[in-house]
Amino acid sequence: MPEPPDQIDDHIIVASFKDEKLREASFTRLVRKYQERLYWHIRRMVVEHEDTNDILQNVFIKVWKNLGEFREESNLYTWLYRIGTNESLTWIEQQKRRTSVSLSDNEDVFSERLTAQRDFDPNKIEWKLQQAIQTLPEKQKVVFNLRYYDEMPYEDMSGVLGTSVGALKASYHHAVKKVEAYLKGD
Repeated sequence: MPEPPDQIDDHIIVASFKDEKLREASFTRLVRKYQERLYWHIRRMVVEHEDTNDILQNVFIKVWKNLGEFREESNLYTWLYRIGTNESLTWIEQQKRRTSVSLSDNEDVFSERLTAQRDFDPNKIEWKLQQAIQTLPEKQKVVFNLRYYDEMPYEDMSGVLGTSVGALKASYHHAVKKVEAYLKGD
């Protein structure tokens, strides 16, 4: 019986990807192992399913093109999250330029996308939390999502975002305070 995809060691995935004969199977294992986690990481930033799928596809294209040069100086999932985060932030910036809206208007756009979701219920706490998160500045939103939803250690976050652990802790603290204030109606 084959190993479940999430149980396959990342070092084996990377090593087998570098072997031309094993490349496609290795990449398939990588996608199966990380696709769902990356999907939700991206979805929390861009909100809409279709946009998330487009960005995720771009992430995996970049991974395919660059995995052969991955030196394993960081964890594979840290590298993948960095690519996913950068692709998401690039997409968000493109949306801002395309619609020529101010930052506060942009927050309203993402909040409107959230409330337009088919199963949106403003009385459910998870939807209120999502609305609160949408009010955060992009950097705080990413830090909050990585820590709260993905339970990513600050050291790994530092590798993903290229920011010091101390700055990330401060950013998360400020984000939590803003989310709490929003939820309390302050």
